[in-house]
Amino acid sequence: MDIIKQGIGKIFTNPDADAARAFFRTKSRKMENKLMSPKEAVEKFCHDGDYLTIGGFGANRIPTAVCHELVRQGRKNMGFAGHTSTHDFQILCAGKVFDKLDIAYIIGLEARGLSPNARKYMQSGEVEVCEWTNYTLSARLKAAAMGVSFLPIRNMMGTDTFTYSGAKMIECPYTGVKYAAVPALYPDVAAIHVHEADVYGNCRIRGISISDLDLARAAKRLIITAERIIRNEDIRQEPTYTVIPYYLVDAVCEVPYGSYPGNMYAEYFSDEDHLREWLKVEKDPAAFKEFLDKNIYGCTSHFDYLRVNGGMEKMWELRHQELMVLRNAK
Repeated sequence: MDIIKQGIGKIFTNPDADAARAFFRTKSRKMENKLMSPKEAVEKFCHDGDYLTIGGFGANRIPTAVCHELVRQGRKNMGFAGHTSTHDFQILCAGKVFDKLDIAYIIGLEARGLSPNARKYMQSGEVEVCEWTNYTLSARLKAAAMGVSFLPIRNMMGTDTFTYSGAKMIECPYTGVKYAAVPALYPDVAAIHVHEADVYGNCRIRGISISDLDLARAAKRLIITAERIIRNEDIRQEPTYTVIPYYLVDAVCEVPYGSYPGNMYAEYFSDEDHLREWLKVEKDPAAFKEFLDKNIYGCTSHFDYLRVNGGMEKMWELRHQELMVLRNAK
């Protein structure tokens, strides 16, 4: 197939579908207990130099405990997909966890403003970048979930984003129409926070899922953090609620309030005061170092982090806020 035009961006992962299939054939399909702590999961499945992708959308349903562990354990030189990334990106920048980045949405915390530290890190020259769009990264994960090496899309053509991406413009062999061919994205490791899971990794998600179902099928290793662990008997009684099946999952971690300070649909609202505190202290390097020591390096677990920031009293307050929002929306 002739290439009409192509971007100058670097592809950080191997889009070879056959190579990915060869890896997936080595994964166990046993229905076995995969319960472990986030600390154990990161130690076992996240390595320096791996390509990482995080589930959730904005500050909704993010695996905060895994992000903190990556920083606490000093992971470096990772690749990262800044797909719909807000507070998770802010955390990873604080630890300089990655130095290769596929960009779609980064630095901003939506209506809350821009992260000074994330912006500083991205302007430091320490990070190699390739530009995409939110939809394009979704298409790349979709291609990987389908087991193909690329997908043709109409997105990005005629823009500078295409120029700085790794896409290629091709001509349809059937119609002659031009498309942007985007390479499949097979992450080495992904982390997704869900509402419920059993010990084997069968997962349920309520609300928006964005590309997480494709991400679960694209990732070579998958860490699940869950608000609560439920019985496999409950999973079997209502199998249509299972959106991520056990055989995709490598680790299951029970982490109540695991998206905090982000929100979790139908569970708890985001801690806007704490997110504002992040944005404020980042402006002062000394204050930010003290803040990280208190909230990440000085904590041994996500439970410590919750205690430092108000404990169960704060969590119940955020739960009440979310329930009030749901009630008023009806």
